[in-house]
Amino acid sequence: MRVSPHFAEGGRVFVLDDTLPMHGYIDCHCHMSAGDFDKDIDEVVENSKKAGLLALVAVAEHSGEFEKIIELSKRFPGFVFPCLGVHPVQEISPEQQRGASLRDLDAALPIIEKYKDHLVAIGEVGLDFTPRYVKDESDKESQRQVLIRQAQIAKELDLPLNVHSRSAGRPTIHLLREQGVQKALLHAFDGKPSVAMEGVKAGYFFSIPPSIIRSGQQKLVKQLPLENICLETDSPALGPEKQVRNEPKNICVSAEYISKIKGVSLEEVMEVTTQNALRLFPKIKSAIRP
Repeated sequence: MRVSPHFAEGGRVFVLDDTLPMHGYIDCHCHMSAGDFDKDIDEVVENSKKAGLLALVAVAEHSGEFEKIIELSKRFPGFVFPCLGVHPVQEISPEQQRGASLRDLDAALPIIEKYKDHLVAIGEVGLDFTPRYVKDESDKESQRQVLIRQAQIAKELDLPLNVHSRSAGRPTIHLLREQGVQKALLHAFDGKPSVAMEGVKAGYFFSIPPSIIRSGQQKLVKQLPLENICLETDSPALGPEKQVRNEPKNICVSAEYISKIKGVSLEEVMEVTTQNALRLFPKIKSAIRP
């Protein structure tokens, strides 16, 4: 559903002004490199375009998937945009996870350096203080150091951060502000609306996934200004139905929910959230303009 630079009406041809809003959604946070999509990635991408998506921001969790994300961005140029970063939770095995360490970041840095010109953000990065991942204060400090270093890298490369903050909303926003981070997206924020407003004051954006319809974060959507809201799916997680694979095409579920809660039209939600995403990820704007 990409807008053409020309369209005809009654035999007349109109040229669209480049400053006009683009008609479509941007999924600001999804995991297209997940094994869940290996068998039908072409169909998933095609269905997302049919659902009105203009672009997908594909995030990483560990260095082992960096090359795959870059390959996807080359396979779907101008549609899949890569973010590389080290997630605060690292998998040892499917049953066992641990907090990230600087050793994890060491493995990632050369690949980030290699592809820095292709990236639209550094991510997925952040803090996760869920009790099963942090045994003590030293585990929290280890995560903080990994985030601080990645915040520095983002500043050096003039890129935004795509941020995870589960059970750590306030410490994440405080750390970002301490580090002078000016461009950040807090995805699937699970903290209090009052804490989120601290992020709004810092100029940060918050992306809302389809799981909002079942998550109890209605107050967050009510309080956040639309000018600070973006859309995401976090595919294959955080779908409208629990335990069912989520896909980028479900972005409209988020948009419709925001429209209902805010009492504004779906068209306005689409326009404002897309403009927000393009402000946050300016590299996408130049790539998807017709």
